[in-house]
Amino acid sequence: MTIDDLLQRWVKVIDQDKCIGCHACTTACKSENEVPLGVTRTYVKSVEVGTFPQVRRAFQVTRCNQCADAPCTTACPTQAMYRRPDGIVDFDKSVCIGCKACIAACPYDAIFINPEDNSAEKCNLCAHRLEVGLEPACVTVCPTEAILVGDLNDPESKVAQVIQREPVTVRRPEKGTRPGLFYKGAHQATLDPLAARRPEGGLYAWATQGGEHDPGHVPSGHPGQPGSSAEALLSYDISHHAPWGWRVSLYTWTKGLAAGGLLVPLILILAGRLSWDSPLARWAAPGVALAFLGITGVLLIWDLRHPGRFYLIFTRHHWRSWLVRGSFIIGGYGAALAVYAIGSLAGSVVLRQVAAGFVLPLALATACYTAYLFAQARARDLWQSPLLAPHLAVQAVLAGAAGILPFALWLGPAPAVTATEVLLAAAAAAHVLLVAGEITITHPTEHAHLAAAEMTRGRFARYFWPGLAAVAIAIAAPWISAAAVPLALLGLLAHEHAYVQAGQSVPLA
Repeated sequence: MTIDDLLQRWVKVIDQDKCIGCHACTTACKSENEVPLGVTRTYVKSVEVGTFPQVRRAFQVTRCNQCADAPCTTACPTQAMYRRPDGIVDFDKSVCIGCKACIAACPYDAIFINPEDNSAEKCNLCAHRLEVGLEPACVTVCPTEAILVGDLNDPESKVAQVIQREPVTVRRPEKGTRPGLFYKGAHQATLDPLAARRPEGGLYAWATQGGEHDPGHVPSGHPGQPGSSAEALLSYDISHHAPWGWRVSLYTWTKGLAAGGLLVPLILILAGRLSWDSPLARWAAPGVALAFLGITGVLLIWDLRHPGRFYLIFTRHHWRSWLVRGSFIIGGYGAALAVYAIGSLAGSVVLRQVAAGFVLPLALATACYTAYLFAQARARDLWQSPLLAPHLAVQAVLAGAAGILPFALWLGPAPAVTATEVLLAAAAAAHVLLVAGEITITHPTEHAHLAAAEMTRGRFARYFWPGLAAVAIAIAAPWISAAAVPLALLGLLAHEHAYVQAGQSVPLA
């Protein structure tokens, strides 16, 4: 059954011509749903429009959009975010693992982690009230009747009449989420988070949503918005925050090392530069891969707000989520590595060769699946590149070659050392070329352009440029040998951090 087949679909209409910015809806929502300080399910954004003396304040009530094609439900690995039969996108805190994939996926910045119970939540149209015939709390307290909630499939409902007969708009229709929140009379400067200038230095009111409960917090004030209107100035908003912090940046790096740690030696074996009986192929390579795969698993679990519920990814999995698919891929890769290691311990070349048949595709899948995970974050335009998957494969080869080279220099043989250095140089060159393409080709959206600017000229430039320079120097690996190892690894780590954090830096609401 699709959303169009539902007998009932609850939606909301907000008449911004009637909204007076009193924040009664915010207060009522907090009281009704026991929302703690520092976070909010709904708030009233305001923008000063025009130039003196022709100035007015435009309001926008901001909350969950109750999407027909909700990215949060697709990204959630345990179906803690789900769509009810009546069309309401609701949540089940008892099975939330706190992975923040739903926050990364939401194009409207409507989901947050409750600092008291560490679970994701958002506006759910006060579903508990609708079930007993009551209106949502925000509707009951609005003094101007600016908020309407009703059944879109009932032609007699007020919301259906407004939507079908009057001009209404939705936020970010290009994301294809088919929002269930309709605005009547909303100014474009409030609907588009990039359409109004943001005062520098925090010169306007901010509701905080950060601190120790939000380690990925991004400070307010986004630099350089060439698309902003000179006549629109943001006067009240909440701070934008990045759901995935440094642990996710580090995990992409350790995962690349885990995937490339055995992938590179197997490439050398297939190229005839290394034998199956070499200590490098038998002991060093699986050791490096297993060690960094273990670190990757620790980082993934550590980043959860409910790490004790990690098992739900496997017992209550939602197959459409790439967090689930990636966990199974990593699990399969770990199993193949274990079989390979057993073959090394048993001295069985045949067992290692059989395991290698599974290691090769699983290593590539381990390296590349993050591209699909990031693609599910529809709001993060910088990550929507079709070249991200092959770029991650290149990064895995780069990291694997750098991680294996010290052992090759120690254990030999000489052809393997030379081949590893050449492979490191080639992967470094490919990485630099791909990054150059990323930052020089015109981006298809303003969000992607601003994220790239934040990476190359903003607060993450101090990671990006040194990282790119370090990898560029590593291209000389055949001549500088071991000196290329820290350059490649640290340069790649700096790039990963800049890319992951810059992709989350653009305000969404």
